[in-house]
Amino acid sequence: MNYLLGIDLGSSSVKVSLVEVDSGRCAASASYPEKEAPIKALQPEWAEQRPDDWWNYFKKALNALNAKLSTLNSIEAIGITYQMHGLVCLDKNRQPLRDAIIWCDSRGVPYGDKAFHDIGKEKCLSHLLNSPGNFTASKLAWVKENEPELFDKIDKIMLPGDYLAMRLSGEAVTTACGLSEMMLYDYRCRDAKSCVSADVMNYYGFPNDLIPPLVPTFGIQGKVSAEVAKELGLKEGIPIAYRAGDQPNNALSLKVLHPGEIAATAGTSGVVYGVSDKVSYDPKSRVNTFLHVNHTLENPRLGILHCVNGCGILNSWMRRHIGSWEMISPKQLAYEDMNRIAADIPIGSDGLSILPFGNGAERVMENRDLGCSIHGLNFKRHTHAHLFRAAQEGVVFAFMYGMEVMQSLGMTLDKIHAGKANMFLSPIFRETLAGVSGATIELYDTDGSIGAARAAGLGAGFYTSPDEAFASLNRLAVIEPDEKLAEQYKEAYQRWKNHITAN
Repeated sequence: MNYLLGIDLGSSSVKVSLVEVDSGRCAASASYPEKEAPIKALQPEWAEQRPDDWWNYFKKALNALNAKLSTLNSIEAIGITYQMHGLVCLDKNRQPLRDAIIWCDSRGVPYGDKAFHDIGKEKCLSHLLNSPGNFTASKLAWVKENEPELFDKIDKIMLPGDYLAMRLSGEAVTTACGLSEMMLYDYRCRDAKSCVSADVMNYYGFPNDLIPPLVPTFGIQGKVSAEVAKELGLKEGIPIAYRAGDQPNNALSLKVLHPGEIAATAGTSGVVYGVSDKVSYDPKSRVNTFLHVNHTLENPRLGILHCVNGCGILNSWMRRHIGSWEMISPKQLAYEDMNRIAADIPIGSDGLSILPFGNGAERVMENRDLGCSIHGLNFKRHTHAHLFRAAQEGVVFAFMYGMEVMQSLGMTLDKIHAGKANMFLSPIFRETLAGVSGATIELYDTDGSIGAARAAGLGAGFYTSPDEAFASLNRLAVIEPDEKLAEQYKEAYQRWKNHITAN
């Protein structure tokens, strides 16, 4: 039996999965550490991790995987997905010069905002499709100004997934998709080999040779070196055949590749990631646009990303602070209990609306921090059950608010693909999302590491097409919008939107 190895480098852990080449079935998975990996916060709003820790987490996860299924010598290709927008600075010996500045670190914000103003809003949006914001390039600008001696020693900059691939192969390379999440990709270029944004590089004063050579998202990007093969118990020469950031990879894992298709996640924060073939941008930069994994200059495939910081964290807050009251339950309610209780409440929660924005500034709200707020609360009518339902509806409506921005960029809402996990376990959440968007929701059994493994099979030539690579993707459920209830959902959503306008 031959296998494909998928690696998911997150900020909380590294997960690895083995997928059988012939069947596409996941044979085993493991992750490390069991508790969340530490994130250093030397100052407020900072967030750093040691790249060497990622490598050690990967090795321990791989050892745990081998303990379950002793088949490491049968791995034929490797795929990598990773936390997006981080910054790894390497010297000429391929050693990290400092801890990585990861995605949730906001020290680059003033640098990105200034670049947006100085380069020009229209030029940034037309060429980058985004504000430079808090992405990798702006983090590097902070290093250049605040750690100039270290900056002068940088030979190459990398994303977290690039670093892990480099440790496996010894080769420092990146992808065009990676450049787009760094905010260093010029969407107006017509040559895939010269698409680095001259505007951003020149403005920040970055030497061009800091950018590693580009390799395709799918294809042989490097091979496991002899030294690493001996260290890990792998075969020498295994191809690294795919890499992508976590959100594009999540979409691929759900087989979201074509215009009009959408991938969604609803954990602590929520993401709606839609595919479009139109190179356009939101004038208010309320959503982000990146190259999707199957983008080509001839057939553009862009991933439009809408993030809601206040998602499952609101449902969790409800469970901890309301679902644990003794007058409601002698013990803390489970989420399933909350869903059951909320199901007795009609669509629209009898006029109760909740804005879920209590987890920091929201990009879709033009980077305003509105906080979470409850509207229309009636002491004579509303109960904890109304709060439970209104919380879920509020998150769905926040999803829809961003999807309307995505529609304005030419994207259609046909299907929403999601893993059957987190808030998608709730019938109320699923039915409300289908009802207000008019989209069919399909739930699947997959995750990022499994998707990366299957993608590696495509990149290494074991599969001839995405259809073949993801033929074993298991669809668990389909939720169709109920046309008879559409008006009720739309009325509740419009009332919710009115509270946004008032803020």
